Amino acid sequence: MPSKPHFSKSLFSFLRELAANNRKSWFESNRDRYLREVREPAQRFISDFGPHLKHISRHFVADPRPVGGSMFRIYRDVRFSREKSPYKTHVGIQFRHIDARNAHTPGFYLHLEPDEVFVAAGIWHPDGPTTRRIRERIVSDASGWKRAIWNADFQDRFEMTGERLQRPPRGFDPAHPLVEDLMWKDFTAYSPLTEADVVRGGFLERFSDLCRIGAPLNRWLCRSLNLSY
Repeated sequence: MPSKPHFSKSLFSFLRELAANNRKSWFESNRDRYLREVREPAQRFISDFGPHLKHISRHFVADPRPVGGSMFRIYRDVRFSREKSPYKTHVGIQFRHIDARNAHTPGFYLHLEPDEVFVAAGIWHPDGPTTRRIRERIVSDASGWKRAIWNADFQDRFEMTGERLQRPPRGFDPAHPLVEDLMWKDFTAYSPLTEADVVRGGFLERFSDLCRIGAPLNRWLCRSLNLSY
């Protein structure tokens, strides 16, 4: 039997209103709504996904804590940004590797934003040494890389996305058969969904299925970085 919905239309309504009223006074007046309609449903979803995640890999974590857990904080870091709006207008949930110290590590991700909902797998904005290790592994394990992202299920549901170099990376053969893959700066894949998908019953199982389909990418990345999978 499909699981009951964790999220409701009120989550997206709250985020739309927040986008139109992105200031501290409005948020504080609506803090109870945020807790009831956004944070608490997300925490329940994270907790309920935990057993499913263990079947995908026991080395990734579903942590429902409101701070330091799988759910990103609603507060924006405006220290180095020209955009000074204090709050994010989306919900970001990342199930990252148990050995991770930050968000820039292999993981599974759920993005909930009005008119932009997606599931992602992979590693976003890896640092320079990590990026080089991944590229070197693409060269040395080209067949494994192709199995991870070129299999039929993955190709049917996911597409690679992220930032790219304008030209082949220094130190790599520009004529390499996988040069287009070597030019990625992010090694992530995403699968778009809709708000309607999120608020109907069975979304937990659908998300789990997508994570299983995206798992070969994370497995390959973990092996490239000497992380357990």
